[in-house]
Amino acid sequence: MRKSRLSKYKQNRLIELFVAGATARTAASLVDVNKTTASYYFHRLRDLIYRNDDNGGLVAGEIEVDESYFGGKRKGKRGRGAGAVKCRYLACLNAIAGYTR
Repeated sequence: MRKSRLSKYKQNRLIELFVAGATARTAASLVDVNKTTASYYFHRLRDLIYRNDDNGGLVAGEIEVDESYFGGKRKGKRGRGAGAVKCRYLACLNAIAGYTR
C-alpha cells in the first residue's frame, strides 16, 4: 500500500495473516497494532482484490447454499424482568385450569 504509516514488516505480517484467514482482531494482537488499524487494513486489502479482479467481482459458475435461517425475531421478554413475568403467566394459567396445591 502506498500511503501507510505501518512499517513494511507489519504490512507484510498483516498480509500473511489475511491470506491465512485470521480475523482482524487476532492479527492485531499478533502484529501489535490497534484492532481498528488491522480491520481497516483488511478492508483495504479486500478492496484491492475487488478492483483487480478480472471478472468485475461477479461470481461465476455454480453456487451451493446451505440451509440457514435469516430474519428471526426474539420472542418474549429478556433480562431481569423475564422471570417475574413468567411466574405471573404460569400463575394465571394455573388459575384458569383450576390447579391448586
